[in-house]
Amino acid sequence: MAKSNRRGFLAKAPAVAVAAAAASTAAADDKPAATPAKKVHWTDGKRPEKPPLFSPVVSYGNLLFVSGIGAHFEGDIKAHTKHVLDEMQKKLEAAGSSMEKVLKVNVYLNDLKDYAAMNEVFLGRFGPEPGVRTTVAAAGGIPGNSLVEIDCIAYI
Repeated sequence: MAKSNRRGFLAKAPAVAVAAAAASTAAADDKPAATPAKKVHWTDGKRPEKPPLFSPVVSYGNLLFVSGIGAHFEGDIKAHTKHVLDEMQKKLEAAGSSMEKVLKVNVYLNDLKDYAAMNEVFLGRFGPEPGVRTTVAAAGGIPGNSLVEIDCIAYI
């Protein structure tokens, strides 16, 4: 008796699979497919007059990419890190995201000896469950004499 039930079930399985596929296709046809599109989030909402080297913030679907931010003034690593993270927070929030929604951070240090002091300022800035992070010391330094540059990927 048990064998005939299994055989009956197996015999009906292809028909059930076809019906399920048809139902999911019909449900998918009811909703228009949302195609992700690239959107540049210009500083102050204004596109520069000249073509820039890169965009400051770009979204694609619900992903948000923030380009590297440095600190171009005299100061120590703590002042530079605080400035960079404050600027990052402004850019994220202007685009509809937040520090808590950051998935990936890249930190580029001018000198690896600044690692501990940078971490003191960095700690806690991305909420109780921060995203993943990579930290490297950039050979040759950071452009603009910044002691640190940070970029990130977040979601909206």
